[in-house]
Amino acid sequence: MSEIGDIIQTKCMAFADRVIKLNDYLLKQAANAKPTYKTVDGKRIAEKPVPVYLQSVANLCNQLLRSGTSIGANDAEACNAISKADFKSKSFIALKEARESLYWIDLLHRNGYLDDKQYLSIYADAEELVKILVTRCKKINEDSDEK
Repeated sequence: MSEIGDIIQTKCMAFADRVIKLNDYLLKQAANAKPTYKTVDGKRIAEKPVPVYLQSVANLCNQLLRSGTSIGANDAEACNAISKADFKSKSFIALKEARESLYWIDLLHRNGYLDDKQYLSIYADAEELVKILVTRCKKINEDSDEK
């Protein structure tokens, strides 16, 4: 693998590690959430009920887990491709998975599962991977156009 390929794979691995840890964290947060109450007109009312959305957050987390870990898997396959066409295909799939990860991160944030700080941090990492992979894919297309 080239030096650039090693750097990309290292970034893919680090992102996958973050996604796995985020998945575990969000599932624990949802499972351990406790209701909070306030008193209104002498009645105790749930201010923040126990989440009934555990299934929703689990599904969203699973989608991010799949796409976020798939980036590195496809990059590894690209780096061990058996042909230029295989390298191109796997590189573009890695890019698609990185873009999909941005979508799931956005959705988790929009629905309140990620706070702004968490969102900005992991989104920046995913966006960096997208930019790196876009550059690689553009180069692949340029190289194939020259022939």
